[in-house]
Order: sequence, then structure tokens, then C-alpha cells
Amino acid sequence: MGSSALNRRTILDTANDFLVYLDGFLGSAVWFPALLLLTGLFFSFYLRFPQIRYFRHAISATAGKFDKKGAKGETTHFQALSTALSGTIGTGNIGGVALALHLGGPAALFWMWMTAFFGMTSKFVEVTLSHKYRSVADDGTISGGPMYYMEKGLNAKWLAVMFALATVLSSFGTGSLPQINAIASGLEATFDLEPLITACVLSVLLAFVIIGGITRIAKVAAAVVPTMALIYVIGAFAVIIPNLNNILPSFFAIFSDAFTGSAATGGFLGATFAYAFDRGVNRGLYSNEAGQGSAPIAHSAARTDEPAEEGMVAILEPFIDTIVVCTITGLVILSSGVWAEKFENEFQRSDMIFVEGSYRESAPDDYKQLFNFLNGDDSVVNNFNGSIQVTAGKAQDERLFTLINSRSIAENIFFSDLDGPLNGSVLVEDGSLVNTNIVVKGDSLLHTVPLTTEAFKKGILGDYGQYIVSVGLVLFAFSTAIAWSYYGDRAMTYLFGSSSVLPYRIVYVVAFFYAALADTTLIWNISLITIVFMTVPNLVGILCMHKEVKMTIDDYWNKHSS
Repeated sequence: MGSSALNRRTILDTANDFLVYLDGFLGSAVWFPALLLLTGLFFSFYLRFPQIRYFRHAISATAGKFDKKGAKGETTHFQALSTALSGTIGTGNIGGVALALHLGGPAALFWMWMTAFFGMTSKFVEVTLSHKYRSVADDGTISGGPMYYMEKGLNAKWLAVMFALATVLSSFGTGSLPQINAIASGLEATFDLEPLITACVLSVLLAFVIIGGITRIAKVAAAVVPTMALIYVIGAFAVIIPNLNNILPSFFAIFSDAFTGSAATGGFLGATFAYAFDRGVNRGLYSNEAGQGSAPIAHSAARTDEPAEEGMVAILEPFIDTIVVCTITGLVILSSGVWAEKFENEFQRSDMIFVEGSYRESAPDDYKQLFNFLNGDDSVVNNFNGSIQVTAGKAQDERLFTLINSRSIAENIFFSDLDGPLNGSVLVEDGSLVNTNIVVKGDSLLHTVPLTTEAFKKGILGDYGQYIVSVGLVLFAFSTAIAWSYYGDRAMTYLFGSSSVLPYRIVYVVAFFYAALADTTLIWNISLITIVFMTVPNLVGILCMHKEVKMTIDDYWNKHSS
């Protein structure tokens, strides 16, 4: 093996290990989902559950019922909502739900719902404050977001700068990198389309759209969002209808496992309550972004002089994104049963762990030990170190090791390289392949987009269902990348002025291109980190301004009633 391949392995593995380690103190630590839910819970009680009381009013406001001529802004309520939704309805709804169920079992969906329900209030508050303190940039465009209320309302310039920097970083980790990565892998799996082609075509389209700024972005979003939602829902019900007999058991599993965790079944090794809670809340935030502070940037451009009115429009986002779209995806996956089934696939490096000895699904103690090993608890399982003799792609003595892929025991393992089926020795160090040129295939659980794709094949449309996922993925994820480019350029405008927007957009498009060819798991781990860096300052900010947001809402209703 050449030194360049070894260096590449070392860099990628080290980067991924560092991100996982860092995430253990951030998004995967219990304090983060607790802070997120408790903030939404606090505002729900403090404002007397606005997500319920103001829901009808939010629909009327979105339809333009309360619009006034001459109001300042660049987009309508519906366009602002569509732009924000295009930023949230993306891979989180297709791949993120599948990842949450893969990791946490049915219980994870329950905690996604809780994140969305209380997140409706968090989003109401953050949008109201951001719209109230929006500004006109030096190029004449509207510029808003949490950084402006942090500076003007809290007099905390340092917090505003921290948030803006995190927004720029998160525009890559949330908006650019995972979106094109998911599109490329989905199109390659469905249409055998080379990721390089996907990267070239969509990068050019992305550049064309974002150069036009919020006006063009909003128009594209208003056209794409309803279309993509309709296509996806039709495809989903084509799976749900023939599997109706599994819907009630799916709901039963969601609620019964919510506070206990999900037991092992099929190829699924099980999940504790803490793991299901964490993954559900984390993926719920990634999906609807409530509390993250991203959507307020889009809503700040809305044409209205009433901040609370735009805040009410934002209440609809977590409902549509998570309670509707994510639930549909979750029911497709659970009712079809694919979440616990093994499928033939090519294993990614970050998903593979070689462990010593032979472990079997038929042995309950093996399941328990592997589960503890994967969750960092006490276990007799150890990483494998040594060489595996391979002939014609098959290991000669499978009793020496067990390959764990996607948190399941891999079967029918086949090794190959650029020359075809492998012959010779395969070196493994600390559970990982040393030679990055070796390709490993076999049967294992799936996650993210491939899992959702398999679920959509289990309905009326059969194998044609995978095309619904591919089309939906392209529309969902591409529109998310467009919206996040706007979030990033508003943050750059705040930090460095309007002259920084063009260089930012160029870097954004280049990163978008590169991510189509990068490792999926590494990209998802980047997104986990950047979400936390952006969310925490925003949650701290809105909690500090709880009295002002209540006064702003009361003032709105006084004007409205008069």
C-alpha cells in the first residue's frame, strides 16, 4: 500500500474520530437535548402554548389576510415560509429520520415529535425577536437574524459574533455538505449516476440561483416546496396503504418504547432510552431547526411591520416539517419493516468495525455484549487486530472475527479491490482496515437515504418507489442548500459587510461540489457539531429576552384587536 493511501486513511479516520469524540461532549451529551427541550417547554408555558392558540391565526397570516400596503420587506409571508421550509425539509426528512430509527429504534420518532411540538414555540420566539431587530444592509437589502437581536436587544456583541461565525460554519455543515452528499449517493444507488456528474450539474445550478439573492431564492422555494412535498407524500402513501395492518403496531412501538428504549429485533441490536432520546431530539433538531436560529434569517426579509405576526407564520414550520413529513417517512420505514432487515450493500469505512471472535444473532448474550460494546459500556468484545486470509473474495476462517457494519452483524462478506475479488492477506488494525483501496460488500442493516429507499420499494409501486425517493431527495436537499446559502451570506454581511458575500458564495459552491465525493458518515458528523455551535448561543439569547418577546406579542394583539 502506498504512503498516500495510508496518509489518507489516517487523516480521515482521525478527523472522524475527533468529531465523534467532540460530539460526545456536545450534541450527544445529555445537556444539549435537555436544553433544547426545556427551552421550548419553558416558552410553551410562559406564553401559554402559542403553538396551539395561534395556529389558525398563523395560517391566515401566511395566506396574506393581514397584509398591509407599504410594509417593509422583500418577500411575502408565504415566500418567507417556503424559503425557511426549503431550508428545513431536506435530507433530515428522508435520511435523518431513517438514521434516527436505525440508531434509536421506533422510540426515536416519539422524541422527534416532542422536539417539533415544543420547537414550534421556540421558532415563534426566535423569529419574532429577529424580525423586530432586523436591519438594512449597506447594499440596501434586508438583513436579519439572531445576531441582530443579540447585539441590539441584549447588547451582547460578542454573542452575536459567535452566532454569526457559527452560522457561516453551519451553512456548510448543515446546508451544503450533507445535502449534496445525500443527493449524490442517492442518485448513484438508484440511477448508477457518477457522483462527479451530479456534483458538476448541481453546482452550476446552485451558483445560478444564489447569485440572485433572496428574491430569486424565495421565488424558487415557493415553486419547489409544494411540488416536492406532493410528490413525496404520494409515494409515501403508496407504501403505507398496502402496509396498513402494520401502522397500529408501529404506533404502539413508538409510544411503548419512548421511555424504555427499543428491544433487539431482526438485525437491530436494540437501543436504550437515553440513546433513543438523544438521537430523536438530535435528528428532530436537524430536521426542523427549531431553536437553531436559521429560519429567523429568512423570515426577517418578510414584508410586514409586525414581528409577532411573522413569528406566528414560523409556528407552521416544525409542524409541517417534522410532525407531518418526518412522521410519514417514519411510518413508511416502520410499517414496511425494513429498519430491522439486512440488505446487500457496500460498506463504508466509518460504519465498519472488526471485532475478535465469532458472534451470532441466535445467541442472546452475543447481542447483549455487542450492544454494550457499541454503546461504550462494559463488554467482553474487543477490536480485532491481525490479518485475515482471503481467497476469491471470501475470508477463509470467519471464526477469527465478526464484522459489525451499521450497528449490525454483517453476513455474506466479500472483499475486493480495483482488480476484482481479493486474494491474500487483509490487514486490520484496531478494528479498521489498513488498506483504503479494499472494498467490502455484504448484508447488513442500512441507514439514512438507502434505508428510506428500500422502504419505498415495499409498496404499490414496487422497485419504482425508489425513484420517488431520488426525485424527492434532489428537490428537498437542493432547496435546502439554496436556503442555507442565504443564511450564510447574511451572517457574512453582519460580520464583514456586503463585499464579503461574493467570496462566500464562491467558497460555498466549491464546498458543495467537493462534498458530493466525500465520505457520508464524516459529513453527517460534521453537521452534528456545527448545529450545536449555532444553537446554544441562540437558546441563551432568547431565554434572556423572554420578557421582551412577551411584551412584543401583547403589543401585537392590542393593535390587532383595535
